[in-house]
Amino acid sequence: MTGKAVAVAHGAATIVNAIALGKGAAFGVDFWTRAEVQLTDEPGVIRAEIVSDPKESTLLIEKTASRVLRHFSLEKSFGAKIKTLSNIPIARGLKSSSVAANATALATTAAVGKTLDDLEIIKLGVEAAFDAKVTITGAFDDACASYFGGIAITDNLKREVIKQFPLPTDLVALFHVPPQKSYTIDCNVNRLKTLKPLVEVAFEKALEGKVWEALTLNGLIYSSASRLNTGIAIDALAAGALAAGLCGKGPAVTAVVPIDKVDLVEATLQRYEGEVLHAKLSCEKAKVL
Repeated sequence: MTGKAVAVAHGAATIVNAIALGKGAAFGVDFWTRAEVQLTDEPGVIRAEIVSDPKESTLLIEKTASRVLRHFSLEKSFGAKIKTLSNIPIARGLKSSSVAANATALATTAAVGKTLDDLEIIKLGVEAAFDAKVTITGAFDDACASYFGGIAITDNLKREVIKQFPLPTDLVALFHVPPQKSYTIDCNVNRLKTLKPLVEVAFEKALEGKVWEALTLNGLIYSSASRLNTGIAIDALAAGALAAGLCGKGPAVTAVVPIDKVDLVEATLQRYEGEVLHAKLSCEKAKVL
């Protein structure tokens, strides 16, 4: 069997975290994950490697390929060997799981010589994230922003896209990425769900198109509840960021910055321990290479 395919999906960042509300919003950035899938004649055997972070668990990648094979009733015909390569730091709130699932689902679908509706591919990755226990809400908002690019506002519980917006081209995303990792499944969900009335305010702002206000408000709410440092985002705003707040469940912080303020905001973020990453806002769709 020679079925082989490579696909790439791009990154995403939080506007409204869906944990408290079951609804969320995210936007695309030009980070990326590339997945290479080679079918094998060992049914049920899926081997995976994260080339860029070999010590991380490959369970999500394996579960995603399994979901695709089962969808086409091919799980008793083929196994798979998968390699992923990414420039997204894992377990920092930067959507590495959603992006990896999108790339893997798309590549596996292409490797078996099939095509699927875009939302079907996204949903297979979301189901795999539940299978692998790396998600609380399924992160459908993150997955849609990663797969389609632009801004995606979604109902994660119903797996429905509520609204999509294009992104401006004159802004840059900076990410302050601390050295410590934080896995989504370890969140105190009950504590975060007490924030529902506040997060609803941020979500309504996103629906109105006030996405950067929503991002900042969401970040302050979740950072406070998770006992994370709100000072990073506030300092970024004071230095000229248009919006700043926690990305996902953290610990990374996103700052959306006008091009002429990038140096000032970057210098501010560099005062804190960790690294600062740059990304362009992305409207690029996931694709088979």
